[in-house]
Amino acid sequence: MTWKNPLRDERDKRLPRIAGPCGLVIFGVTGDLSRKKLMPAIYDLANRGLLPPGFALTGFARRDWADQDFGQVVYEAVKQHARTPFRQEVWDRLAEGFRFVPGSFDDDEAFDRLEDTVRALDAERGTNGNHAFYLSIPPGAFPVVCKQLARSGLATPNGDHWRRVVIEKPFGHDLKSAIELNGIVNDVFPEDSVFRIDHYLGKETVQNILAMRFANQLFEPIWNAHYVDHVQITMAEDIGLGGRAGYYDGIGAARDVIQNHLLQLLAFTAMEEPTSFSSNELRSEKIKVLNATRLVGPLDETTARGQYLGGWQGGEKVPGLKEEEGFNPESRTETYAAITCEVDTRRWAGVPFYLRTGKRLGRRVTEVAVIFKRAPHLPFDATMTEELGQNALVVRVQPDEGITMRFGSKVPGSQMEVRDVTMDFGYGTSFTEASPEAYERLILDVLLGEPSLFPVNAEVERSWEILDPVIEHWAKQDAGPDPYPAGSWGPDSANAMLARTGRTWRRP
Repeated sequence: MTWKNPLRDERDKRLPRIAGPCGLVIFGVTGDLSRKKLMPAIYDLANRGLLPPGFALTGFARRDWADQDFGQVVYEAVKQHARTPFRQEVWDRLAEGFRFVPGSFDDDEAFDRLEDTVRALDAERGTNGNHAFYLSIPPGAFPVVCKQLARSGLATPNGDHWRRVVIEKPFGHDLKSAIELNGIVNDVFPEDSVFRIDHYLGKETVQNILAMRFANQLFEPIWNAHYVDHVQITMAEDIGLGGRAGYYDGIGAARDVIQNHLLQLLAFTAMEEPTSFSSNELRSEKIKVLNATRLVGPLDETTARGQYLGGWQGGEKVPGLKEEEGFNPESRTETYAAITCEVDTRRWAGVPFYLRTGKRLGRRVTEVAVIFKRAPHLPFDATMTEELGQNALVVRVQPDEGITMRFGSKVPGSQMEVRDVTMDFGYGTSFTEASPEAYERLILDVLLGEPSLFPVNAEVERSWEILDPVIEHWAKQDAGPDPYPAGSWGPDSANAMLARTGRTWRRP
């Protein structure tokens, strides 16, 4: 019989949950993601006391390393990228559980050695047969690794023990490939053991959209088509694509960001209140929103795509996409994409949702801006309100996480003049504790078996159903993406897309 603490209420979500005995195996352990995000996140979790004392981390890659060499790689990654301060005693305990298995994905012997290593860890570290496999590898390698995990018996849990797989995006490159990929993964792992990582869902601010909407009475009465004019969801980056040609060329901004991050943000913004925050209830409401989401046409007028040119950004001269190393000078891959959607529900009917993303834009920012309709202004002359814009509620997901509210206020003086002012809440100034990295939250949720923040098959496939017609439409056009200068906010066609309905893009 398992002992239960009589002083603790099972429903109390304020206390941290600590992962039980378990281990994590990372494939693609030499990549950037592993070095900059995964290894530091594991150390930060250990530092916060959220990993079990016998936690084991195993690396798998084509390197002739011993366990100590792998430990040194993790050490350097942690020293460089960890969020929390370095503590030697935490490191010493964590490093005892490091193992490394050299080999390639098609090497049966290597996977047999991995199986022996995992079994040995159960005995040496007390991982108890519970292991998660993190596929930080190109999607083309998923099928062979999944088959190897099945063949070697690594994917098969014994008794009450669990085996889970973590998959990084992209989940396919269109609906057909996503269905095939889901089929391959589900042949080996049942759906409740599959965790598809969308790191945006691990961000505190994204989860705060739910807290802001459903814990407060203030917003609910106006969160609908009667009061909201439109919603803009933006993910802008100020960096280019130097060195990422192999991954990005042929994928483009729409597949890379809109299909997953932005449609998930749309679902959080537009969903109805779940009856609880259990994973089934939360996912069910998100799927309802995605099922009600439609593209607005004609696509020539309601979508835009662009490709950045060289120019000046942040005081530096930067190359255009076609001058970046590894890119085809004839490349038609878009680095900017914008689409228009509507959510056909009673709450949102007729409200356009504008989704945009781009590289080499004015600044790095991700935000959800809910723009409200103008008040009728009956008692005011036009001159009194000419400097007044539309009320807006902006949720800043990164970099300076928080919420801004924009509304009109009288300018001091004897005359009646109304101008926009803002009220600002920032995480950094309101809370003493720093937000954990998204990967900390998500890796811990994988180890706890808490699937709320991970998209399921139905969400992934429905997102491709929404986006595929846009990608097909663009592929048929003779003209490629519209050029835009580095450091600007996208091509002219994106501004024209909103201007047709009398709207403008918000300048973050």
